[in-house]
Amino acid sequence: MSSPAGPAPDAPKTRAGASSLKDGGTVVPVREILWGDSVGVRKYETAEELDPDLAKLIVKLMVVQADTEFASIQQHRPWLDSAPTLEDRWIESRIVADEARHGLQACRILRDFGETGQRYIDELLAKREGEHKLDAFNMKFDRWSDVGAFTCFVDRVGVYQLRAFQECSYGPLARAMPLMLSEEQLHLNFGASVLRRMVLDGPKYCGSKDEAQAAVRKWYPRALDMFGHSNSDTSRRAIAYGLKRWTNEEARARYIQEVSALVASIGLELPSPDFDRRVL
Repeated sequence: MSSPAGPAPDAPKTRAGASSLKDGGTVVPVREILWGDSVGVRKYETAEELDPDLAKLIVKLMVVQADTEFASIQQHRPWLDSAPTLEDRWIESRIVADEARHGLQACRILRDFGETGQRYIDELLAKREGEHKLDAFNMKFDRWSDVGAFTCFVDRVGVYQLRAFQECSYGPLARAMPLMLSEEQLHLNFGASVLRRMVLDGPKYCGSKDEAQAAVRKWYPRALDMFGHSNSDTSRRAIAYGLKRWTNEEARARYIQEVSALVASIGLELPSPDFDRRVL
């Protein structure tokens, strides 16, 4: 899973191991900025060190991150008591706990930004279903197939977003990534497993292959939208600041390649990447 326009593509090659990071791998944690306009400079460790534009950008990104985590809790909550098997209910409880911790982690970073950050935290905690920033998080899980497709597709976008922050220029954010990524892996595996069991076992498990296919068509476009606009100035600025590794379109292309193989292995089909899109 994994490079920016402008000066950024060549920058990671200035340090051993950084090329694998650029391509989606990991490196031994380092104290220096690995890409962007400040390669080799020590990472920022406090909000006070940040350029005002960079500070606003981190706040903006963390507000969106926290909002998705808290929204996901609201979507999953009804299925804690109605998932089809005991094991599914246990995993649902783990997912909800993970999302709560990830929201807390994003809010802890927002707290670095004083009253501004706290104001955003208060707004986030007051949000109800249907009030969230991204379309995918304002949609209810009407069927168990929605839970499977959401965790398979939408949570996978979340992993791409978190991987983009790995070893980023803001130290507190970079250090939060390994555990969050480890926990998110459970969600992805669970979603793919739900869809696979629906295809293979049908009503003996829950639902049917047709329901699973309908859920793919419902959630795949919303997942692609989550990467944002293809020519986003925000993503280019984030790369220049050493915050994110890829443009929106680069990350989306990597994602499409990955999920195409996954969905084919399950026995389902993806619609065209342009199907039912709202953000291009």
